[in-house]
Amino acid sequence: MIEITEKPISPQLVVDKVKTNSSGCVVTYVGLIRNYSRGKQVTSVEYEDAQGTAKDRLGEIASEIRQKWQVENVAICHRIGKLKVGEINLVVAIAAAHRQEGFAACQYAIDRFKEIMPTQKKETYTDGSIWVERE
Repeated sequence: MIEITEKPISPQLVVDKVKTNSSGCVVTYVGLIRNYSRGKQVTSVEYEDAQGTAKDRLGEIASEIRQKWQVENVAICHRIGKLKVGEINLVVAIAAAHRQEGFAACQYAIDRFKEIMPTQKKETYTDGSIWVERE
């Protein structure tokens, strides 16, 4: 399951979609918008898929995971749009027979997401300043 959405993400729904009867675990990561970044108080973070390639990039990460580990299912769900502090921006769920593969694959997914983030990120701070990260 690869998803780019403007709607809130339910981690439980993502887990329910990836687990199988043979799953020994579903390792999950829930990314949140934090209130402090780059030495400033954050009011919001906005993600934009201006190139329209985010879903494909997430699919590449999932494909890499399937090549490296024996996993049953991979889900990477990324929320775009303007998010407030405390809201979920990313859910990764890896269903696997064994926890070692699940944890390794989940860590890899998060690291690759940060490395090749498929969206533009804009942080807005309480002092009115803005920081933008581009691909």
